[in-house]
Amino acid sequence: MSEGTMQRRAQRDDQRARRTMRTGGLNRLLAAAAAVPVMLIAAGCSSGSDSGSGDDAAARKSAGASASTSPSAEPTVQAAAYGALPEACGVLSKKTLTSLVPKAPAKGKEGASSDTAARASCSWSSLQNNGVKGSQFRWLNVSLVRFETDAASSGERQAQEYYAKQVRDVAATAGAKNAKSQAVAGTGDQATTVRYDLKKSEGAFKQQTVVSRVENVVVTVDYNGAGLAGEKTPDAAALVKSAELAAKEAVAAVEAANGEGAGAGSSSPTPSKPSSKPSSKSPSASSSASASASASAAAAKKS
Repeated sequence: MSEGTMQRRAQRDDQRARRTMRTGGLNRLLAAAAAVPVMLIAAGCSSGSDSGSGDDAAARKSAGASASTSPSAEPTVQAAAYGALPEACGVLSKKTLTSLVPKAPAKGKEGASSDTAARASCSWSSLQNNGVKGSQFRWLNVSLVRFETDAASSGERQAQEYYAKQVRDVAATAGAKNAKSQAVAGTGDQATTVRYDLKKSEGAFKQQTVVSRVENVVVTVDYNGAGLAGEKTPDAAALVKSAELAAKEAVAAVEAANGEGAGAGSSSPTPSKPSSKPSSKSPSASSSASASASASAAAAKKS
């Protein structure tokens, strides 16, 4: 073989080797390029799955924490509408007092109370001497009880319960005869008159009690009369009318003391003020029908 032939063969072998190398490298490059998207897709799926799980877990944890730390809504109790009581001895006009208890002192007798913002009362006693005909006796008492809202019940609800109890207790007075009850219109939110006869050694007494409620305040008016030492027994219907008139005035005084009613400076009630003394759901009334009878008897004996 000639030297030229050998050179040409060596050149061809070298070219084939180079083409083989180029082809193998290209194939490896294509294979590597094809593998990259698969890796990226796998990584993306893995990353998305992990991220979603983490977000869901974080959301569930946050919701649980909010539920556990959020305070439960507490039920609210309606605030008491009235936060004050008028002066008990000033709830009735001079004209009314002159009509009901003509011989009573100008100023009534204030009842004892440790907290006059929650409980107050005033009484008047009149003995009109008619000489040999005898005497006409009258006794009048006004009691005011205000209830404050507490955690268990509103002041108005407590006043409603006390109002109903007062009406029942008056109607069940020991020794009462011919007891009758009737509703009274135009006197607060609720009003009932209870009337009965009470026989005493001094004479026959006619007792009228008007129990009224306005918002969270209960007003009780006791009014009795008797003819003593031969004087005739007073007319029960007239006494009832007088007692109901006094009750209307007392209720109006309560409203005015809390910014309502004629002559008041504001049509909205005064905000309720806490009482310095804890209120009781069933405070004792400053007067009752039996107390009025006792007062009547004592006054009659003095005559």
